Amino acid sequence: MPLAARPPRHRRAQQGFTLIEIMVVVVIMGILAALVVPRLLDRPDQARAVAARQDIATIVQALKLYRLDNGRYPTTEQGLSALVTKPASGPVSSNWRPTLERLPNDPWGNPYQYLNPGVHGEIDIFSLGADATPGGENADADIGSWAQ
Repeated sequence: MPLAARPPRHRRAQQGFTLIEIMVVVVIMGILAALVVPRLLDRPDQARAVAARQDIATIVQALKLYRLDNGRYPTTEQGLSALVTKPASGPVSSNWRPTLERLPNDPWGNPYQYLNPGVHGEIDIFSLGADATPGGENADADIGSWAQ
């Protein structure tokens, strides 16, 4: 049978979405966004904290090598720069040699802090977090060698 000779089919009239259907979809998308977005936003802060812990572990190992070569840790005044360049002041051993190629900054761009003697241990190496001030919570919390 040719196409023109076929009887017309009943066509369903095209209908759009109702306002209720659209509202249900918008609410579902809002709920999903409320659950997913905060988890995605926390990822960069978590990654920076992990990077800081890894940097601190590397610095601790370099300080241990420094102590093996020099018989002691650098003083607070000499700071962590004693791991890269020979200290100009304070006690320096004739065995001094660099134990780090370069001194990293924390993931927020601030220098790592160093205390000898430390508050939490023999020495403390720490980052002040995102706010660059002592204390804080979440991304602003201090990250230190005592929590390794």
